[in-house]
Amino acid sequence: MKKSTFVAMILGTIGGILFALGMCMALIPEWNAFQPGVVMGVIGAVVLLVMVLVWRKMENKAPIKLSGKTIGATLIGIIGALLLGVGMCLTMVWSHMIVGIIVGIVGIVVLLCLIPFIKGLK
Repeated sequence: MKKSTFVAMILGTIGGILFALGMCMALIPEWNAFQPGVVMGVIGAVVLLVMVLVWRKMENKAPIKLSGKTIGATLIGIIGALLLGVGMCLTMVWSHMIVGIIVGIVGIVVLLCLIPFIKGLK
């Protein structure tokens, strides 16, 4: 395993856990930890962003160019992930099974739309 892959794996795991725990803290009302959850989620997101930058630097890749397509793909990914997460919360936390499943499936479809958007159709 290359050193860059190992570093990306460690930072990705730490950032993902912090982000997921922060979202749980913010969205589960029984925990009464909304503000600390938001802080932990932001810290996790920052660690994930640092992971991308460190990995690209270690792989000697060029910096990410900000274009309309890059911004669009990022927005589609964010919207899809949020829809999937809201669907899961509707189902598991707020007991709205049917609506949660529908919103979750819409989120999955939006995330699947990223593949042709980024790679294109041939």
